[in-house]
Amino acid sequence: MLKSYVDGMFRGNNSVFGVKSMRRSARLVALTQHFLENPRIHKNLPSFSEMYNASKASISEDLDIIDQMFRADGIGYLKRTAGSAGGVMFIPESTVEKGVAFVDQLCERLKDPVRILPGGYLYMSDILGEPNTIREIGRIFASRFAKLDIDVVVTVATKGIPLAYAVASFLNVPVVIVRRDPKVTEGSSVSINYVSGSSKKIQTMVLPKRSLEEGANVCIIDDFMKAGGTINGMVSLLEEFSANVKAIGVLAEADDDEEERLVENYMSLVKISNVDLKEKTIAVQRGNFVERS
Repeated sequence: MLKSYVDGMFRGNNSVFGVKSMRRSARLVALTQHFLENPRIHKNLPSFSEMYNASKASISEDLDIIDQMFRADGIGYLKRTAGSAGGVMFIPESTVEKGVAFVDQLCERLKDPVRILPGGYLYMSDILGEPNTIREIGRIFASRFAKLDIDVVVTVATKGIPLAYAVASFLNVPVVIVRRDPKVTEGSSVSINYVSGSSKKIQTMVLPKRSLEEGANVCIIDDFMKAGGTINGMVSLLEEFSANVKAIGVLAEADDDEEERLVENYMSLVKISNVDLKEKTIAVQRGNFVERS
């Protein structure tokens, strides 16, 4: 909406500015919004020059200002390439310091004893429903996985879906959802049986044949991992598509010595090491994301 408003002032109402070219202040707003809404999309400088009726030198100066602002705020940077095909793209990023501060706040929220559910589980649905929180979680994961050439983010229905879309929005890749039961509207599917790590029950998961190209580079995202049975099942399912699992990210992991961990190479933001039902206390700490940064 803001972009349309600025473009409208530029194209159809030059009297607002009194000149034929857009003022730098308005141009900076328009450029900033473009980058935030189009992460990891390369665009050459001449196209910006034509769009805003400004010289390449002016656009280049604008990009310097925006890059400095993004870096100062710790939300990413502008990656620029030189030459005839040169241009610029916005790379979303969360600095380690900013990520640590965010995760520490998340840990404090999860320590609230009112979150304890029967069986030692924690209520997290409120957090998974907060757009700003989910967006920052997505930024942290995307920052760590940005250099892995991810083609698609995969999650299992249902609670991991908002997390997967948040990560995918910053990586600018599609989301594929693994389900427990096939849907008629998705066509033929590939299904496997797997053993749940916590309940030791045989369960089924399916993925439509058309949802994933063979040999795709995949990032798996999930909200919670105990033993890792569900994620291990997804890995096995993706093998049927010859997919390359390049990264695994979980919001919270349970640190339980009694459970055999079925997944090794993963990144977690939060680790829940103990839920005491009697004392109504929850031990929560940072996950291994700092070690893997």
